[in-house]
Amino acid sequence: MNTWFECKAKYVKIDENGREKKVNEAYLLDAVSFSEAESRIYKELETMVSGEFTVTKIAKTNVAEIIPSEDGDRWFKAKVSFITIDEEKGKEKRTAQYVLVLAKTVRDAYEKVVENMQGMMADFEINAVNESLIMDVFPYFGQDDDIPDNLRPLNDDELLADNSATDDDDSDDLEPIDEESESEEE
Repeated sequence: MNTWFECKAKYVKIDENGREKKVNEAYLLDAVSFSEAESRIYKELETMVSGEFTVTKIAKTNVAEIIPSEDGDRWFKAKVSFITIDEEKGKEKRTAQYVLVLAKTVRDAYEKVVENMQGMMADFEINAVNESLIMDVFPYFGQDDDIPDNLRPLNDDELLADNSATDDDDSDDLEPIDEESESEEE
């Protein structure tokens, strides 16, 4: 399960009228620690913001899942309650999770959450869908395992050949310890 951090940043932005305006915008990113979140938000904002900016807040969020979309333009936060039956007590148990979905409208966000949750084994209810202040989401993508130009990967045959060569070579430069002569010296 991902850990999502909300990061807020202050900077000067030029609005649609060409005027400078100070803004405090929120971004969401996936990280394993506060340190990584801080490092990643600075890297992301350096490419997006021209000029100086300040990261003013980093906090863990209660977002459990992100539903991206090609046609959405705003992030909406949906509260989804999963319904299970406690067999011992015979009562319904509801567990709430928050989902962030990229959509055009509240209705569109609702429909995308329903579509995404259709395959779930548990029953669910969508309790609320609200527009979020999140400007953008930065999921974690693993570092590419690019191999430097001066190296090449070994194929299986080369690995097997390399291992068999070391297994057959039992010679070494050390003399065996003669236990009888060692006990005579004591």
